[in-house]
Amino acid sequence: MVGRKVGIVGAGFVGATAAYSLAMVGTVREIVLFDIVPEVAIGKAIDIGQSTNYSPKGTIVSAAPTPSDMRDCDIVVITAGVPRRSEMTRADLLNINAKIMKEVVSDIKKYSPNAIILVVSNPLDVMTYIAHIETGWERNRIIGMAGALDSSRMAYQINKKVGFGSGQTRAMVIGDHGQNMIPYPEISTVGGVPLDQLISKEDMEDIVEKTKEGGAEIVKYLKTSAYYAPGRAISAMVESMLDDSKTVFPSAVMLDGEYGYKDIVVGVPVVIGANGVEEIIELKLDDEMKKKFAKSVASIQESIDILKNSNFFS
Repeated sequence: MVGRKVGIVGAGFVGATAAYSLAMVGTVREIVLFDIVPEVAIGKAIDIGQSTNYSPKGTIVSAAPTPSDMRDCDIVVITAGVPRRSEMTRADLLNINAKIMKEVVSDIKKYSPNAIILVVSNPLDVMTYIAHIETGWERNRIIGMAGALDSSRMAYQINKKVGFGSGQTRAMVIGDHGQNMIPYPEISTVGGVPLDQLISKEDMEDIVEKTKEGGAEIVKYLKTSAYYAPGRAISAMVESMLDDSKTVFPSAVMLDGEYGYKDIVVGVPVVIGANGVEEIIELKLDDEMKKKFAKSVASIQESIDILKNSNFFS
């Protein structure tokens, strides 16, 4: 990528933290923040911009007062959406965020038609599916950031169990970004050593459960959702695209026959590089994992069907 320009839609905690992380690493030449409340994007762009004096390279950070001001981006990260409130049903939240996603994607098509889209908004897998349908773009250009975050949460739990290897842990989580996610300790390693040779089966089961509750645990203490780990996960994926490093990340992607499924977005390991999704890696799942994966796919399909039944895609 020559331009190395990244747009971030949604300047809340996650979007701003991603922008800050990218600015500190110095991979990006230019970052543009957009928010439905322009003053939030402007203020955070100024604050992050003032921090770049101490970063390895000078990253230009600016705000886009309108969607038309965020144009010609190489990558656009979408974090926009509303959190679920107590009075909302699942369908309510789904329809509200789906409408936001449709509008955001329409602007990206108009002003950054050659971009790669990285979706972060929840429910993640369904929002990524909407981006596919609304753009009609090649499937390598639409990616959902889920597994990169869930795997880092799993790595955190693994490190707490084994007591060493921080930075050398390679964890894998597939499936949906929700309660049916599938932490996969059997193929996770610490310093290249298989996890099942380091800890007991009981410890592995505990890691699986705590990984699934990783986001909820943070909400319990902060009364808001996480932003440092999601922001860094976004940054890592964007860096892999800009540097064409072809790093493996579990990501939410559209399947077209892989794992036996078509026309569904779900998390699987993929190679991320300059073209977005360079390759989808097909793991050989045993019968138990196939059942878990099928359950995960079914939960995503159920949400997509809610939108289809409300004529959202018509």
